[in-house]
Amino acid sequence: MHDVHPQPPVADRRPHAVEAHGDRRTDEWFWLRDRDDPAVLAHLEAENAYTKAMLAHTEPLQQELYDEMVARIQETDESVPARKGEWWYYARTVEGLQYPIACRRRGGEEGPEQVLLDENVLAEGHEFLAVANDVVSPDHRLLAYAVDTDGGERYALRFRDLETGDDLPDVVEGTYYGLAWAADNAHVFYTKVDEAMRPYQLWRHRIGTPAADDALVFQEDDDRFYLDVHATRSEAYVLLVLESKVTTETWYLRADDPTGELRVVQPREQGIEYSVDHHPGVDHHGDRFFIVTNADEAVNFKLVETPVDAPSRDNWVEVVPHRDDVKLDGVEVFARHLVLIERADALRRLRILRLADGDQHIIEQPEPVYTAGPDVNAEFDTDVYRFAYESMITPRSVYDYDTDARTRVLKKQQPVLGGYDPSQYETRRMWATAPDGARVPISVVHRRDTALDGSAPALLYGYGSYEISVEPRFSSLRLSLLDRGFVYAIAHVRGGGELGRRWYDDGKLLHKPNTFTDFVACAEHVVAERLTTPERLGIRGGSAGGLLVGAVTNMRPDLFAAVVAEVPFVDCLTTILDETLPLTVLEWEEWGNPVTDKAVYDCMKAYSPYDNVAAQPYPAMLVTAGLNDPRVSYWEPAKWVQRLRERTTGTRPIVLKTELGAGHMGPSGRYDAWRDEAFVFAFVLDALT
Repeated sequence: MHDVHPQPPVADRRPHAVEAHGDRRTDEWFWLRDRDDPAVLAHLEAENAYTKAMLAHTEPLQQELYDEMVARIQETDESVPARKGEWWYYARTVEGLQYPIACRRRGGEEGPEQVLLDENVLAEGHEFLAVANDVVSPDHRLLAYAVDTDGGERYALRFRDLETGDDLPDVVEGTYYGLAWAADNAHVFYTKVDEAMRPYQLWRHRIGTPAADDALVFQEDDDRFYLDVHATRSEAYVLLVLESKVTTETWYLRADDPTGELRVVQPREQGIEYSVDHHPGVDHHGDRFFIVTNADEAVNFKLVETPVDAPSRDNWVEVVPHRDDVKLDGVEVFARHLVLIERADALRRLRILRLADGDQHIIEQPEPVYTAGPDVNAEFDTDVYRFAYESMITPRSVYDYDTDARTRVLKKQQPVLGGYDPSQYETRRMWATAPDGARVPISVVHRRDTALDGSAPALLYGYGSYEISVEPRFSSLRLSLLDRGFVYAIAHVRGGGELGRRWYDDGKLLHKPNTFTDFVACAEHVVAERLTTPERLGIRGGSAGGLLVGAVTNMRPDLFAAVVAEVPFVDCLTTILDETLPLTVLEWEEWGNPVTDKAVYDCMKAYSPYDNVAAQPYPAMLVTAGLNDPRVSYWEPAKWVQRLRERTTGTRPIVLKTELGAGHMGPSGRYDAWRDEAFVFAFVLDALT
């Protein structure tokens, strides 16, 4: 780091006691959660000014990185059109514009273009824009879409007449994710959240009527459950899905009877999860649901079918049995085949099951480390399956796969401008050994000409919560690191879903510490294999991955030279103890309930990054926050940075950058997001090279 010595902001110490289970913790910066206190915003602004000053010497590098990133991107581009009925839907981007433009053509990919929604127009006058629930009605005449202009994730739902291009007078404020049209093109189902940002209500709106007249269809009063709504691919049913972290209950409604009664598929049973899709039946099979479930101790899930008119668990018939070595992540239902989305050997793969005779095959892929998954498949009655494929060296590629002939056609590969040559790079899988003997996969990419003698800088990424798998994806932005000699790696630690349900279970609740020791083992492994050294190793994680990098930095500050913690969940114990905060009660089945369970309290206290900052030399640290973030409150990273600065015995900079006009997802425009990434890369390069 360069010799710059502006003084970091110091927030007042106003000690506040937090007590539970006879244990008393002192939080000197608890007051930062009061966003009505003018001192809070002033402090965050002072932190931003300090960060800018501390990294001012990297501004030419930031600009150089940004220019490189933009130069690789085909700024004016469009997605592969996806067919729905007689229309082909796609999105396109235009050089110089921040947001996508949703379009369609009639009768084929060559027809005249109709613009459905230009997000750049919606964004005018706003610093932030997110669009959700953009769903076209079954007759293709109306577009539902919802807009958030501050990052707070409460959306205003609107409807556009696609024949005139004008918005209808209908506006529904305060909606959340999830939307389904009824078959009559006149009724729409949507969700609303409670004070804790938990989606708990299902509402029905009739086009042309005031939102005040909307009908409350369902309310979920159990604070552990959140609800979602969507239509089946067959469009015959609307599904209301109620989920906690470990339990599911699904209700269904005929799409042609929008004011009818909801019926339950299978009443909730603690620990039983299931997901549902519909098949209208063919040959000797009647109307049926296909269900992916962990019932009957199917830890890695199995596939069953059941009649629509008697869908309860008593009538479930096994289609694909449980497998110990393969996790069934989901199923996509089509007229003549199913696509099983599976996870095996820490890779995601696609299996085709023909309904006529049960014949199955896996779609073969060309590389040993890759990810494959569904792309847009809007049609139900088709034998062509569209999937996306990529690896850490192969750009995202969209294929149309003939499920009978087993042939594929490349529809589009993400262009990388400037002469990208994948043969100059190498990707592979390594395995670290955790303290308890578990083998932890690591996905690695670097240039072939990078010396692997310990001299290369490296960036190790991790997440490890909620059964989310970090896929080995391509990033054209990342080339700016790889071309400067970096090794980039992903630690697929427990708590994620990479190796099936047990991999997740072994990294949650009282097993959460495995997530952190796995990550340390991965870091030690890349050092032992001479991919880098601790003096040149950086780590990065966001949200629950920010908790991960915060925890391991307390454990082993000697192992890392730079840390990027984005919107990090670092004051996890205080947050999970507070039932008034957004999403807390929902989270108890992920982390445990420290309010009632002392073992959980003790476990969380032992790893909570904020509670375990020690007098030791910390790496260089870049921490980010979002003032409007409803998922990880801005004060968690703000307090953590204060405590880190106060206790570190080292001299490396610890900086905080808060988005004052955005939320959990950061800046919304694509150029803003690229500039943000250039900022992060410049910090990492400055700290490690």
